[in-house]
Amino acid sequence: MAKIVFIGLGNMGLPMATNLVRAGHEVTGLDLSGDQLARLVDAGGKAGDSLAGAVAEAEVVVSMLPEGRHVEAVYGEEEGVFAHVAAGCLFIDSSTIHVESARKVAGLAAARGFDMVDAPVSGGVGGAAAGTLTFMVGGSATAFARAEPILKAMGKTIVHAGDAGAGQAAKICNNMVLGISMVAVCEAFALAEKLGLEAQKLFDIASTSSGQCWSLTSYCPVPGPVPTSPANRDYAPGFAAAMMLKDLKLAQDVASAAGQATPLGAEAAQLYRLYVDQGNAGRDFSGIVEFLRGTR
Repeated sequence: MAKIVFIGLGNMGLPMATNLVRAGHEVTGLDLSGDQLARLVDAGGKAGDSLAGAVAEAEVVVSMLPEGRHVEAVYGEEEGVFAHVAAGCLFIDSSTIHVESARKVAGLAAARGFDMVDAPVSGGVGGAAAGTLTFMVGGSATAFARAEPILKAMGKTIVHAGDAGAGQAAKICNNMVLGISMVAVCEAFALAEKLGLEAQKLFDIASTSSGQCWSLTSYCPVPGPVPTSPANRDYAPGFAAAMMLKDLKLAQDVASAAGQATPLGAEAAQLYRLYVDQGNAGRDFSGIVEFLRGTR
């Protein structure tokens, strides 16, 4: 079993770190929240006193941070992770960040002789808690081989997407599909209501015909048809609207840089911007159905 330092114990990071503890690893957590650190300790992990002290003997460092600037700072600054770890340490960054940020940090790691992968996830808080996440992994074959056993303690599907940054590219493209499809499903249910068609009837038909998609069958945005969807919990977030907006903005940034038109992705980003700006950043992204109805 490995000595692992987990940096970032938020809604996703804490259950991921807890699953590493359950798998038998020695896990030390770092986070700005004392409450989150206490929860990891209650689960059998340890709370780190400082970044330098925590990572000094780490065999693996896993991070789950909000943005690329945080990842770059935590790893690459003068007093960052790279300055304090021992030779042979493996780095796994599961944040969702810009492709170029992932490549920059991976390059810094490689220049120091370290293996690193970008390994963003899909599956939300539920998947993190259940250990069923999908990991999209970018990095060398050697780094992936080292990271895979660690990732298997936190996820069900582990895919080597390619070299450094490929994991982020896959995540951004996947979530653009998700954001667009959720808007389409929400529009359909909003229209069905106006036409007097029951939500359950639309679900029964669309879920078994050409309208079938994950946003419909696993995460239905209206109460009833899928009991486990956030719609049945007043849109308490499994994946917050602010996070979807972040991912759609990343998609637009990289699409612009690549010279690729993504008109539906752009429209979805604009709709989520409007929804978030109306005070819905913390609601589940499927709650955009309320915005489309004009009820929130």
